[in-house]
Amino acid sequence: MIVYNVPENALILFVGINPHPGSFRRGIPFSNNKNFWYILSRAGLIDNPVEDLRNEDNLRKVYSVDFPGVYRYGFMNLVDRPTINTAGLLKGEERDGVARIHNAIMTMKPRIVCFIGKVTYATFSGKKEFSIGLQDSRIHESLVYVASFPIRGPNSTRVAEMAEIGRIIGRKSKETIRPGS
Repeated sequence: MIVYNVPENALILFVGINPHPGSFRRGIPFSNNKNFWYILSRAGLIDNPVEDLRNEDNLRKVYSVDFPGVYRYGFMNLVDRPTINTAGLLKGEERDGVARIHNAIMTMKPRIVCFIGKVTYATFSGKKEFSIGLQDSRIHESLVYVASFPIRGPNSTRVAEMAEIGRIIGRKSKETIRPGS
């Protein structure tokens, strides 16, 4: 079971559609395919090197301690039930999650809500026409960003998206940090 820990005034609230069975079993989002975590590292959103994130104990600490405490990031899923892919979800199963996430956004006031994948945002918002990137609309007071799903498409594109989110929240990308700056 994945435990959610969204800090008040979070910088980023990441929203996924639902966990993979392996990630659910470990209690760490995207731990079945750790590419999400590697992308965060490569984009400079977390300081933990990719090599450390390969170790499950290190990743568990990053998610449960550093993510909410050091970085002020949170994570939630629309549906808590694990499936291999979204085809295993039932129509309407996301309703409680949409309400729960709206409530979390309203009470925890994240600076930006990052929906991981177009399916996640479409399911949450009911919108069919939108593009990847920063959206024109807000949810309550929070900015809205739709990111590519972490295991589809070129890795450089997904890293660039996360680096853009880093710029929005004022975190320098590793790529732009120079010695002495």
